[in-house]
Amino acid sequence: MGILDFLGFGDKSKQIAEFTAKNAIIIDVRTYEEFAGGHIKNSKNMPLQVIESKINDIKKLNQPVIACCRTGRRSGIAAMILKKHGIEAMNGGGWNSLQKKL
Repeated sequence: MGILDFLGFGDKSKQIAEFTAKNAIIIDVRTYEEFAGGHIKNSKNMPLQVIESKINDIKKLNQPVIACCRTGRRSGIAAMILKKHGIEAMNGGGWNSLQKKL
């Protein structure tokens, strides 16, 4: 495992496949405007600044979460927040890159 993997920025193909097999939901943490400009089909838009206020709603879904954004920075923060609250989550990175791996 390299430093990029440790930080959540390495090759995620295997982890994405594992999460997808567990019926993970994709949460795009970009702004509403960014999301409207393009996103992964069936992903949910919850901007990073409101993610903590949505924890109970996310827990009710009872599914692992793949977080994505534009580059992977915001989704990395979101994944850490979700994990802190006991939600199985991973940083899927940028939405364009993630879409190609799904």
